[in-house]
Amino acid sequence: MGTLTIAIFLSLLAAVVPTGAQTPSVESIQIGLSTDNVSITAGFSGADLTIFGSLENPDPLVARQGRYDVIVVLEGPPKPVVVRRKDRVLGVWVNLDSETFENVPVSYSVATTRPLQDITDPNSYRQLSLGSSNLYMQPADAGDSPATIEEFTAALRERKTATGLYSENVGGVQFLSQNLFRATVRLAPNVPVGTHKARAFLFKSGLFIKESSAQLEIRKSGFEQSIFRAAHDYSFLYGVFAVSLAMITGWLGRLVFRKD
Repeated sequence: MGTLTIAIFLSLLAAVVPTGAQTPSVESIQIGLSTDNVSITAGFSGADLTIFGSLENPDPLVARQGRYDVIVVLEGPPKPVVVRRKDRVLGVWVNLDSETFENVPVSYSVATTRPLQDITDPNSYRQLSLGSSNLYMQPADAGDSPATIEEFTAALRERKTATGLYSENVGGVQFLSQNLFRATVRLAPNVPVGTHKARAFLFKSGLFIKESSAQLEIRKSGFEQSIFRAAHDYSFLYGVFAVSLAMITGWLGRLVFRKD
């Protein structure tokens, strides 16, 4: 009887253990762009770019309770930036101090499901370098005082925000169903050409879960693109042509408007 009891117990244990050992599905996120490239002309006045995405293996209960949040970022190509401080000297505004930063995203547009402070804590944003206020601006001269670097960093962020290159669209991410969402990010009128990176961050009840990314190419089109390509591919000839055109224009202007 004892042997039979042990056999039954082992059978039940064998049936239960595999089920309990199964790892629950982990949520993931994917995004897709309607186009891989955007062409802009001289009359470009800005536009809204729509990015679609989906959640994989979402928890239906969490989705119904609205405890999933998504933050989508469109980040422009990194470039060095020089920030200068102007001051009045003898009645004239002149450049005084300056600070150079390396690999600064030229543009940075954010779209969120809710205000950032309602999604997760500030420490999580710092760890993810998520949000324009958490981007690390690397100074070219690390020997400068921290106060000076902080002052010029704040000025750089303010300037980017004032020109529309750094923007935030609260409510710009909307869930169309429990696992499908749509994000709208703003392209500023002066958006730079080059390779931009779209990134989507998934949060569950305030905890970061997963990230997905895609690339977008922004380029000039038409006559502006021809001039842009010529200036880069044939820089010497382009310079000679520009100087010659300026001289000819000045000479013709003198002939037209001379008084004798």
